[in-house]
Amino acid sequence: MDLRRVVGSPPQTTMRGHLRSLTEIGVIERHRQNDFPGSVDYELTGSGRDLMNVRQVLGGWLLRAPDGPVSLGSSAAKSTVKALVDGWSSTIVRALAARPLSLTELNRLIAGHNYPSLERRLGAMRIAGLLEPCPGEGRRTPYSVGPWLRQAVAPLAAAARWERRHLATTAPPVSRIDIEAFFLLAAPLVRLGPDHSGTCRLAAELRSSKDDNALAGALVELRAGEVVSCVARLQGDADAWASGSTTTWLRALLGEESDRLELGGDTALAAALVEGLHGSLFGVGQGA
Repeated sequence: MDLRRVVGSPPQTTMRGHLRSLTEIGVIERHRQNDFPGSVDYELTGSGRDLMNVRQVLGGWLLRAPDGPVSLGSSAAKSTVKALVDGWSSTIVRALAARPLSLTELNRLIAGHNYPSLERRLGAMRIAGLLEPCPGEGRRTPYSVGPWLRQAVAPLAAAARWERRHLATTAPPVSRIDIEAFFLLAAPLVRLGPDHSGTCRLAAELRSSKDDNALAGALVELRAGEVVSCVARLQGDADAWASGSTTTWLRALLGEESDRLELGGDTALAAALVEGLHGSLFGVGQGA
């Protein structure tokens, strides 16, 4: 009853449903009171306290919204997060991270969603400020990812990191499409010093039943500190490379233990790019 009062007195069925779900995934735990039969207390677990870190990253991203800060928990925040999750899960984000596409082109590329479903998701993302219309030929309007959607890699990586740590056996694995989208979105934001030029291969190890050593990632080219190309492939000549497990890459993107990545070739370029990826997502250290 105390908790229900603090969170705004939602309907009891809603409250119980949320508490049940959070208990099932280990975010909170129930303690039955001995002196009051049928009464229980709820407490955050270690997993729940870690989830507050995801909340902090998500809240920071929402505050950088292009049309002004969005408060976590507001209707605008809920709509934005839903648009982001729907766009990510439908692979719209991955497709647009590679190049601008119209709704008709997305419909040809993406299986599993019909035209009206894609149209609704695309519209929600545009209203939320995640996408930008581009000049196009004829009546079709291509859409491209905006800087704010690129920075959404931060809360997405934080959520994936939490899942790997606390829901490893039940959460879906980070896929090739996820890894490619992370790099395609974040890399173009990187700004380094003018002495950084060359091509760097970013590779993440994918653990799957079919291939225990599969790799996914991107090839990034920089000229005088500016990213001039980022493509979702690993083949081709590279002056430098950075590789590691999916978990290691998630930690690096979040600014945790980036030194666990394996660097090769021009290690100064690789290290600067890895640091730049974190900085571009959290607004620190750009241009160093």
